[in-house]
Amino acid sequence: MRVHVVSDVHGNSRDLAAAGAGADALVCLGDLVLFLDYADHSRGIFPDLFGVANADALVELRTARRFEEARALGRRLWGELDRTGVSRESVIEGAVRRQYAELFAAFPSPTYATYGNVDIPRLWPEYAGPGTTVLDGQRVEIGGRVFGFVGGGLTTPMRTPYEISDEEYAAKIEAVGEVDVLCTHIPPDVPELCYDTVARRFERGSAALLHAIRTTRPRYSLFGHVHQPLVRRARIEGTECVNVGHFNATGTPYVLEW
Repeated sequence: MRVHVVSDVHGNSRDLAAAGAGADALVCLGDLVLFLDYADHSRGIFPDLFGVANADALVELRTARRFEEARALGRRLWGELDRTGVSRESVIEGAVRRQYAELFAAFPSPTYATYGNVDIPRLWPEYAGPGTTVLDGQRVEIGGRVFGFVGGGLTTPMRTPYEISDEEYAAKIEAVGEVDVLCTHIPPDVPELCYDTVARRFERGSAALLHAIRTTRPRYSLFGHVHQPLVRRARIEGTECVNVGHFNATGTPYVLEW
């Protein structure tokens, strides 16, 4: 059995279309939407709306953890758009829909997917075809092994679309229970797995996920979210914990075989 795993696609539909080649199934751990590319500030919904100079400024503020200033910049720019009579919600949703149409069309069959923190879950049913199974707090058997899926991220100052409370996230982890492969968008709360060496900050990992790894001991814990982690893999209580990579940049899936 061969399963390919991707995460943090962020608009890379070209490589996504080939990601399932040679595999029995594709697993996607979310973040399909590209709002702003921190490596190339000309790509994404934000620079399309407000220009590269404003994208440069926003990235600089966020990287410096000057979140209040970043939000002030965002409020000013969105306010200017609002004054044109265009709804920001409709503009964002329209851009996300265009990306989803292209990305979901690139999924091979079968694909098993969960949400990332920048995704909009309510839109997924409109684009997920019969070959794509969407799971969140749920389990599925793939090739004789049980895979559990938990999507989304925890609340942060970034206020991305699909952030939930620690309690809600822990409940989804508990609902998944004991599995062979635990698939999440965010990593367990282990500092070296959560630190992004380019953004120069810790992303939020889950303490509930770490507890589940230690108590249920899945064969694998697979996740993304941290684009340039200090450590890409670690072993915890017999579980191989693997950041499956920033697919937007690498275009290469992680391969799981048994």
